[in-house]
Amino acid sequence: MNQKLLSLLALLPLAGRAQQTKPNVILLVADDLGYGDLSCYGATRVETPAVDSLAASGIRFTNMHACASTSTPSRYGLLTGQYPFRKSGTDVAAGNAGMIIHPDRTTVADLMKRGGYTTAAIGKWHLGLGSKTAQQDWNGTLDQTPLNLGFDYHYIMAATADRVPCVFIENGQVANHDASAPIEVSYRANFPGEPTGRTHPELLTKLKPSHGHDMSIVNGISRIGYMKGGGKALWRDEDIADSIMAHAIRFINDNSDTPFFMYLCTNDVHVPRMPHERFRGKSVMGLRGEAILQFDQCVSRLRQALRERGLEENTIIIVTSDNGPVLDDGYADQAIELAEDHRPGSGFRGGKYSAFEAGSMVPFIVSWPAEIHKGKVSDALCSLIDVPATLAALADVEPQEGEAPDSENHLATWLGKNSKPRKQAISLSASHVLSLRTQRYKYISPSEGEAVISWGPKIETGNNPAPQLYDLSQSDYEGRNIADKKPKTVKRLQRRLEKVRTKTTL
Repeated sequence: MNQKLLSLLALLPLAGRAQQTKPNVILLVADDLGYGDLSCYGATRVETPAVDSLAASGIRFTNMHACASTSTPSRYGLLTGQYPFRKSGTDVAAGNAGMIIHPDRTTVADLMKRGGYTTAAIGKWHLGLGSKTAQQDWNGTLDQTPLNLGFDYHYIMAATADRVPCVFIENGQVANHDASAPIEVSYRANFPGEPTGRTHPELLTKLKPSHGHDMSIVNGISRIGYMKGGGKALWRDEDIADSIMAHAIRFINDNSDTPFFMYLCTNDVHVPRMPHERFRGKSVMGLRGEAILQFDQCVSRLRQALRERGLEENTIIIVTSDNGPVLDDGYADQAIELAEDHRPGSGFRGGKYSAFEAGSMVPFIVSWPAEIHKGKVSDALCSLIDVPATLAALADVEPQEGEAPDSENHLATWLGKNSKPRKQAISLSASHVLSLRTQRYKYISPSEGEAVISWGPKIETGNNPAPQLYDLSQSDYEGRNIADKKPKTVKRLQRRLEKVRTKTTL
């Protein structure tokens, strides 16, 4: 057993250790869920009692940062412990992208397996499938999947709900594959005779696009990309959350006698927002509010499944999001109009895609009833890049040279044993701008490009040809660029960022 884990265990109650050697771990990652979308983080127009209950009995972090302000690069960093800016091809992936994480790259699942855990990836994936882009055999067995990345089992969406193919993949094959309706996918051109949202808007019976998202139609909703076939394998958006949770609960039931690690990713609250009918009319914020309620119910169902198996006490549940929030992200679902005074980014500047705080600041809650006995709040600077090294320490595994190269072990902080912050947190915006956070300051590197997104959501990008420095200890937070007043601080943080950026990793 490594010395760091021995030291940590010395701090833990003896009674808890006598009952169990290793806890189960569920890493629950929401999609586009903002820091201000949960009532335990200040939301008032929507209530999230299940998440709030986890926070009340565990630790709620107020300074956790995603690796990027969009999904694919954020998830790449979270799973591999390598900053996504080091890897080409980590921009938001098409649904027919080849697998972005190479099988030779160690993931958190590899590390947990090494520690004796059974592993699963369930829900949203969005990191590519197959060895070659646009050459997948959607009607056979995919040649590269999460099975090649340390996961023993997977039931995943190829990309996101707004991108084709609109089917689940289970252990390398399309779930419920319908041989009578073979699947074809293209991100170049439509298939002859297939209707699209652009050509046949009358077929959009559930949602209409606000910008983009006007290609192939599935379930009365047009998507990004072109697809034909699918038949019985096509998902119904209203059932996505239930399908994900059914397979998550089945995995729990099938592995209740052995330590397990589950990477569980909801589609909520990503577009197209079309939660199950039982949530319809339950939120004053319309479909986006209903999607938040659906996410909260998923947390409740997860805890109930653990309770029924007697696993709740010794299961760590981590709740977080892949990046910051966005209201209008391509569908006319009235998210902006119905939000009123709801602030999904909790007052932080920017949002999804942005280099400003709301792009990367995400909720982060850690619950472990056997060891964390009282609700706590931590302001320690943290980063999701540390998932692999931190969970490896929990599993009593030491990453080898080149594994999770940018990830650090912050297990003591995550379990509330201390409040030690990360020295710095680095995030990547959609326009490839790097920002560096310390506990007090935020530095955003100079960049060209538009100041506000012009192609869709009206979100500040953070682009600025001049360096930006913000003193986050002040009441105006990111409201006043003080780079010209603190040139020494700017240079110091520039050097820090450049040192990390140019660091050679395997």
